[in-house]
Amino acid sequence: MQGDIILSTQGLGRDFKGFTAVGTVDLKVKRGSIHALIGPNGAGKTTCFNLLTKFLQPSRGSIVYNGRDITAMKPADVARLGLVRSFQISAVFGHLTVLENVRIALQRRRRGDCFDFWRSEKALKALDQEAMALVTDVGLSEFANATAAELSYGRKRALEIATTLALEPEMLLLDEPMAGMAHEDIDRTSALIRRVSAKRTILMVEHNLSVVASLSDTITVLARGNVLAEGSYEIVSKDSRVIEAYIGAGHG
Repeated sequence: MQGDIILSTQGLGRDFKGFTAVGTVDLKVKRGSIHALIGPNGAGKTTCFNLLTKFLQPSRGSIVYNGRDITAMKPADVARLGLVRSFQISAVFGHLTVLENVRIALQRRRRGDCFDFWRSEKALKALDQEAMALVTDVGLSEFANATAAELSYGRKRALEIATTLALEPEMLLLDEPMAGMAHEDIDRTSALIRRVSAKRTILMVEHNLSVVASLSDTITVLARGNVLAEGSYEIVSKDSRVIEAYIGAGHG
């Protein structure tokens, strides 16, 4: 049923000065699922992800989110619809505390409300309470008054998830959430993503195949800018084309 699909693409592609980075990608992400986008180096994962999050405009094809064509929209407009990308550069202010970072994200969500200027200390305290709830949700309550710069790499990622959740996304797009993490941080972040997914849809680009195997409901494998295979981990991991593509090109 179409109502079960929250994000879809048809013939999505992108060219760069004669080079085809993404050919023609047809993608369907089920509402409430964790969907992973994987592939060897040069497969077009990053370009495809940037097209979906509107940081790049497609050369062809269409993107539909919640039944609405968002192909020509800007990232900020798409975010207001509930499609939000996490782990962007400058997502966290290092000199501010964990709590202050989340409160700024909450203020961003509310900035269209002109009455905020007339709400004084009571409004700020309300934001602090909501911010603290989000900080607790991502397991950072003991670090609430620490600056973001003091956090470990994995906990900074948790803070980035908290600031993203402050925008109340219906669908969360995670760009290599485990990149550069130690095992302890990977386990903690995996548990956080699973917890966060209970109330929303998640699409992630991820290189760590053990994480992909444990978290994903559906996996789309890209190779040379096109969809090579799709299905559960059990299905795609046994696909001879996927095995050949990874052995031949690597997936780091």
